[in-house]
Amino acid sequence: MTRATRAALQPIDEEALGRLWCHRPAGLVAPVPLDPTGRAGPTRGQVRSGRWVQVAPRWYVPTQGRPDVVEQRILEQGARVARIDGGAVTGWASLRWQGAAWFDGRTDDGTGEVPVPLRTSTSTLRAHPASTTSAVHVPPYDRHVVAGLTVTTPLRAVFDEVVARGELWAGVTVVSMALAAELVASDDLWHYAEHRCAWTGIESFRRAWPLATPRCASSREVWLLMAWRAAELPEPLVNEPVFALDGSLIGVPDLFDPSRGFAGEYLGAYHWRSPGQRGRDLARGERFRHHGLRPVEVAQGDSRGVAMQRLRAAWERCASTSRGRRAWTLEKPRWWQAREERRAADLQRQRGPWPAVLPPRPFFMPGGDPAGS
Repeated sequence: MTRATRAALQPIDEEALGRLWCHRPAGLVAPVPLDPTGRAGPTRGQVRSGRWVQVAPRWYVPTQGRPDVVEQRILEQGARVARIDGGAVTGWASLRWQGAAWFDGRTDDGTGEVPVPLRTSTSTLRAHPASTTSAVHVPPYDRHVVAGLTVTTPLRAVFDEVVARGELWAGVTVVSMALAAELVASDDLWHYAEHRCAWTGIESFRRAWPLATPRCASSREVWLLMAWRAAELPEPLVNEPVFALDGSLIGVPDLFDPSRGFAGEYLGAYHWRSPGQRGRDLARGERFRHHGLRPVEVAQGDSRGVAMQRLRAAWERCASTSRGRRAWTLEKPRWWQAREERRAADLQRQRGPWPAVLPPRPFFMPGGDPAGS
């Protein structure tokens, strides 16, 4: 493997894949109701002492040892529907609980927290700023218990989140990130859409899922893909490796039109903050151009209109390339195929059985069964 190939591999591996799926962290603390005896929960005196904090109406966790992670927030709010027939955590929180890492519970700008969406068959659940509730009964086939918490199935969670987002590009991002995390499959999405004709929001779901792809490694790549389509360019290859004729790797562009050797690249915050990443990006751009490819970059902060115009203008400047004159190929050499097989096996070992239904350390949900039941 050449030095250039080793450099080309660095930006596309674990950093990007780490955004796709995750394990629930150890040490989550299940909320409990008040207990006058102090055995199964805090007494009122213990609450007044500050050793316990109320996380939702009638639910408390110890002040010390409460982890500051999104899964803890999901667990705390999920306890509110634990005893309600047909109640469940749904949307982004259900997907995160089942391992889809992109659903981190943060607002788009990363500065705030998104409330945990709950489904309940009753309208008597009191409002709370950390969660949103909808009095919609979730049938048994759309919910299950994962690590002691009742959550909607990935398909129902994706549907609810797409409808909640209420915008096509955001909906396509939701479906793409769930596909990339391997929580749902395209065939199942099609079946789900076809058999729920009268559901509120089904048209939003039907518009979004066919445009989604499991090949995007981040939400901003999905955004770039939607900008590419809005610019009315030919449907691109997504994260497809491009090789020199000697079998060495040139790079893996985010989007690629092989008819013109045209590559679309998104430069997000990672490309500016990570030490040495900008230098690797520049070197990759030079490799692209050296082999007759035409890369164009869209950067964080660019609007949809700017991205569309830049992609369209750059694509129009590119003439179609003759296959006989190409200094690159999409044919995967044996070393790459072997590497992909090793990489898939390594990721499977890291991920373990999936979806993982047991947390790293079991806990008990009040009023329910032990974790994983």
